[in-house]
Amino acid sequence: MQFLHVKRGYMAGVYTVKQVNSYIKNMFKQDFLLNSVSVKGEISNCKYHTSGHIYFTLKDSGGTIAVVMFASYASKLDIKLENGMSVVVDGRIDIYERDGRYQLYAVNITESGMGDLYKKFEQLKQQYDDMGYFDSSYKRPIPRFARKIGIVTASTGAAIHDIMKISHRRNPYVSLYLYSALVQGEYAKYSIAKGIAVLDKFGVDCIIVGRGGGSLEDLWAFNEEIVAQAIYECRTPVISAVGHETDVTIADYVADLRAPTPSAAAELAVYDVRLVLEELYGYKDRLARCILAQVDAGREHLDFTEKRLRYLNPENQMVQKRQYLIDIEERLFRNMKDQLQKKKQMMSLLAARLDAKSPLKRLAGGYAYVTDEAGRMVDSAKSLQVNDVLMMTFSDGVVKSEVREVVEEEKA
Repeated sequence: MQFLHVKRGYMAGVYTVKQVNSYIKNMFKQDFLLNSVSVKGEISNCKYHTSGHIYFTLKDSGGTIAVVMFASYASKLDIKLENGMSVVVDGRIDIYERDGRYQLYAVNITESGMGDLYKKFEQLKQQYDDMGYFDSSYKRPIPRFARKIGIVTASTGAAIHDIMKISHRRNPYVSLYLYSALVQGEYAKYSIAKGIAVLDKFGVDCIIVGRGGGSLEDLWAFNEEIVAQAIYECRTPVISAVGHETDVTIADYVADLRAPTPSAAAELAVYDVRLVLEELYGYKDRLARCILAQVDAGREHLDFTEKRLRYLNPENQMVQKRQYLIDIEERLFRNMKDQLQKKKQMMSLLAARLDAKSPLKRLAGGYAYVTDEAGRMVDSAKSLQVNDVLMMTFSDGVVKSEVREVVEEEKA
C-alpha cells in the first residue's frame, strides 16, 4: 500500500482517488476504537436485500450514519428490523473505498425500544383516528373514467415522471394538472395542504398526493395535521401515494384510497383506454347481433302478417264465402233431390196402397156402391123397403133401380 506523505503547506505529489481512499481506510483500521464500537440510534430507510444483506440508516437528533449488515450476521438476528426502531448496533466503522464514504459494518443488533419519531407517529395516528379522519363512511369512490387529474408533488421528483409516463400509456386523452409542492422540509406541510385546496377548487375529477420513497423523517410532512385536515375536508376524491409500498403515513389513512407507489396511483386513477375500446367493441358486436336478430324477427313477423292479411283479405274472403255458398247450394240441391226422390217413392207406395183400398178399384172388380135418393149409403138390406129407389154406382156409371122385394138372409 502506498502512503501519503504531506508536508505542512503543500502536497508532496498528485495521487489518485483510490490511493486517497485506501490511505483513509488504513487509518480507520489502525484505530482501535473504530474497530469495535456500539452505536445507539433510530432505524430509517431499512431495506432487506435479496442477497440477505441489510442496509439502513442509523440516526439521532445530531446526525446519521449508514449501516450495512452482511447476510452471515443478518441470518443470526432474532428481531425484524423496521423503520422507527431504537437499536444498539455493535460493529466496526470502515470506509467503502469505491464511494469514499464511511459506514458502520454491523455484527450484532439489539433492540433498545421504539424510536421517538415512530412513537410520535403512533400517537398522531391514534389522535386522528379518534377525530374520525380514518372513518370509512367518509371515503369517496375514485371516478372510473376521470378526465382531469390533479397531482400534488414536486415538479422535479421521480414521482411526477412516473405518473406522467403511466398516465400517457394508459390514456393519452386524460389531462394532468400539477401543483408543484414542497414534499420535504419545514414548509412542506403548508405547500402540500395548499396544493390540495387549490386543485379541489379547480374542479379536477380526483387528486393524487405523494412523493417518492424516503426515511420516516423525509416523509414526515405527510403526517402533519394540516395535511391530514386538507385531505379530510377535500371534496374531490384523494389518492395517497407516498413513498414505497412499505412506507405508511397519516395521509394514507385519511385519503379515500391508498396507492403503494406513485406509479400505482396512476394505474388506479387513469382508466386504461384500451380496455374502454375493447369494451366498446364488445358492445358494438353485441348491438350488431341484437339488431340482426331484431331484423330477422321483424322479417318473420312481416311474412306471417302478410300471409295472414292475404288470408283475411275481403276479396279472398268473398271468394271463399262464394265457394262455400256454391258448396252449400250443391249440397242443398242434392239433399232436396234426394228428399224429393224419397217422397216420390213414398207417394208411389202410398198411392199403390191407397189404390188397393180405393172403392173404385172395388167397383172395377164387380162391386157397386149403393145409396138412396138422398145419397145416404145403404149397407144393409134391412134398411130397405119395397119401392125404395136405390142409386147403384158402378165403375162405368150409375144405375137407378127400385126395390121389388127384400129378402133377408137366414142365419144358420
